[in-house]
Amino acid sequence: MTIVSNKGVILRAIPKEIPNVDEHFELVHRTIDIENLELEENEVVLKNIYLSLDPYLRIIIINNPESVGKIVVGYGLSKVVKTNNPSYKVGDLVYASTVNIGWEEYSHFKSDAAFTLKHVDKELLKDTPLNYHAAAGSIGQLVGQIAKIKGLKVVGSTGSDEKVDFLLNELKFDAAFNYKKGDLDKELSKHCPNGIDIFFDNVGGETLDIVIDHCNSFARIVICGLISQYNITNPEKKYKYKNINKILLKQIRMEGFTVGQYKGTDIEEDCKRDLAEWVRAVKIIYKENVYVGIENAAKGFVDMLNGKNLGKAVVKLSD
Repeated sequence: MTIVSNKGVILRAIPKEIPNVDEHFELVHRTIDIENLELEENEVVLKNIYLSLDPYLRIIIINNPESVGKIVVGYGLSKVVKTNNPSYKVGDLVYASTVNIGWEEYSHFKSDAAFTLKHVDKELLKDTPLNYHAAAGSIGQLVGQIAKIKGLKVVGSTGSDEKVDFLLNELKFDAAFNYKKGDLDKELSKHCPNGIDIFFDNVGGETLDIVIDHCNSFARIVICGLISQYNITNPEKKYKYKNINKILLKQIRMEGFTVGQYKGTDIEEDCKRDLAEWVRAVKIIYKENVYVGIENAAKGFVDMLNGKNLGKAVVKLSD
């Protein structure tokens, strides 16, 4: 193997609001000589295949000023191309469980970090596209479909007419509306006339506040994301909740949810198995926005934060 390109994306500056591709990110041109690279004990070199573009990265960028000037990291899927670690062999497909994959064509994992790499389950790969294993997936589309499988009535709130059409006609949600065109309070009254029992939230802010007002007694609210607040760095501009007292009055249960709490548990294994089976049976439709090349990683990330993606946003780096 000769010297090959290892372009990567570094963070140029901490964005105060929505990131800008040219202002906050920079594509750096590097190379890597894999054949002559001397690996220390337990180290591995990965060729990155897919990168996952997720809203949580915005929080990491805000809270980690030391990341300026360094390669941006996230979830992804990679192939081992060189190894001095007995747990991995050349050709293994892996993903990082705690230490994240860099936005770069190749990643060199040091000895301690290498042990956080997880093998992609070969059984789960059967009859499912490789790119489906790059990340957990676009949360809203999956949660709604799982809820339908479990027999629930599902109402989707989204930001464009195209996405409404996708939710209704492809994912078969019971109802869906474009929150940017209508009054959220009226839309919820129309589509949830008997109130809301379960709300899975990725938005926060005013949306969460209005939903609380429509929740039934003993409703459950799952807080998985607060994307409406991620790009607001001034605390004075953060949304001030007005209906928070109704959580007490209605005895609503509101709880934060992150996938990390289930890593390494039986729940994680059950989830991966069920999702693979549902995808094979076409009970779950998985839609993606695929950006090709590391050159487009920052653009894909900013597009995702601006709601331009229809489905999961990923970057394809190699075959």
